[in-house]
Amino acid sequence: MLKVWHKIVNIPIKQILMDTIVTRKNRKNKYLLLAVPVFLLAGYFVYSAVTKKRSLAVKKSEVIIKTVEKNYFEDFIILQAKVEPLNSMLLNVIEGGSIQEIFVGNGDFVKKGQPLARLYNPNTELGYVTQETSIIEQINNLNKAKLDLRNQELNMQKDLVAIDHDYQDAKNLYDLNEKLFKEEILSKNEWSKTQENFRFQKERKNIIQQSIKKEKQANLIQISQISQSQAIMYKSLDILRTNKKNFLVTAPLTGRLTSFEPVLGKNYASGESIGKIDVMQGYKLVAEVDEFYLQRVTAGQKGQVDYKGENVAVAVSKVIPEIKSGRFLVELIFKADKELALQQGLSFGVRLILSEKAKTLVLSKGRFNEETAGRWIFVVKGNTAERRDIKLGRENPLYYEVLGGLKEGEQVVTSGYADYKEIQILNFND
Repeated sequence: MLKVWHKIVNIPIKQILMDTIVTRKNRKNKYLLLAVPVFLLAGYFVYSAVTKKRSLAVKKSEVIIKTVEKNYFEDFIILQAKVEPLNSMLLNVIEGGSIQEIFVGNGDFVKKGQPLARLYNPNTELGYVTQETSIIEQINNLNKAKLDLRNQELNMQKDLVAIDHDYQDAKNLYDLNEKLFKEEILSKNEWSKTQENFRFQKERKNIIQQSIKKEKQANLIQISQISQSQAIMYKSLDILRTNKKNFLVTAPLTGRLTSFEPVLGKNYASGESIGKIDVMQGYKLVAEVDEFYLQRVTAGQKGQVDYKGENVAVAVSKVIPEIKSGRFLVELIFKADKELALQQGLSFGVRLILSEKAKTLVLSKGRFNEETAGRWIFVVKGNTAERRDIKLGRENPLYYEVLGGLKEGEQVVTSGYADYKEIQILNFND
């Protein structure tokens, strides 16, 4: 044994290292085996977090729960309408100017033709005076022209009288000399002179008569044209003088004066409205309607108003489609058999019917629609409520029409969803 040990001891260290094989452990496989379970576990948690429905615990007393039911659905809207006179007329300034006098007050009952206010415009009045003077001068000139034509006719008549006298003298001399010539008392030379003079006077008379006839015809045409021009000028003068009276604003009809608030000294342009006159013979309702209903509101549609505890029928008489601030105007008339004791300015809630009653699946209105726009809702199942896609149709102040996603008898949460937008399940607790 000692010999063996001795042999071992005497072996060089280099030889020992060269002849011995050292085995090293593979740590890479060990790390891989540890990483796989960790990765799978992390993936499970991520998948669970993604696929798990988000829930929220709420008190059942804090939400409003309604039941989906089949009921008669009537498409109607509620309008707030004001009573206005059936007929009215705007009071416009015809001639612009500043208010000089005010004779009545807003709300007064006025009669047709009654003075309401007086305006003053010195430039316009001066223009009227100038125009009036010019028209009168033109009328006088036409009168003078007409008088000249008549004087011309008179002078021609005087000439005709003188010519006719000369013709008669020549004719008388002709008749006398003809007898004397036949009795051979008058010479042939004198007879020839008499014949020539008679021929001249006769032709002269005929020419003058034809000239006077043509002159009269021409004068008649000129006088007719002058008379027409004078008629137009007299009409213009009447209009001008009437316009001068337009500085005085009068009532165009009998009725109650409203929105009449002129200010002394304030300038008003021509055509500007300073008030309105309401004809106190019948009333109508005027309501503003959201532009959403523009295509659904038409003339003839019926409605109801509550008047002293009774339902009074009304109907749409006119739709004014002009949209202002997202709303348009609708006029309604009363269909009551008896006369109603109405007063301008009263307000009524009008129930305007857009379609007839029909039984269908309906859901009570609620604030949930503000956040969901009618696309989804929480459906109650025991102590939970789960989010579900739905489809809603028409609506009225009471119900939504259900077109899909819900069944009769199911209960849903209809209160506000401001805190539930990202939630899929509500857990109710007491």
